[in-house]
Amino acid sequence: MITAMQMRASRALLGIDQRRLAELTGLSLPTIQRMEASETMIRGNVDSLMKLVAALDAAGVELIGEGAASQSGGRGVRLKAAAAAFMPLRRGGDLAERSSGRRSRG
Repeated sequence: MITAMQMRASRALLGIDQRRLAELTGLSLPTIQRMEASETMIRGNVDSLMKLVAALDAAGVELIGEGAASQSGGRGVRLKAAAAAFMPLRRGGDLAERSSGRRSRG
């Protein structure tokens, strides 16, 4: 239905933080944080997921499933299949470090 990455990307496209998304959806901030912390598909009760999807849709975000075409032709982003190689490293370092194989020391 919706992945954590789609959720984070949706917030980025809208320029809103987790608190604002919680307000738009009527969900609690901890619920939004748990959803975004998921590794892949968001887990939650059906009502919460429906509220999330409806709020993103009302804000103008079109969720595009893997292999699906965009219906409206608006601006957006889609992750290429080849980007999966970067997935395990998405939480550390910047893209240049990840693509070169170097990791920052902190």
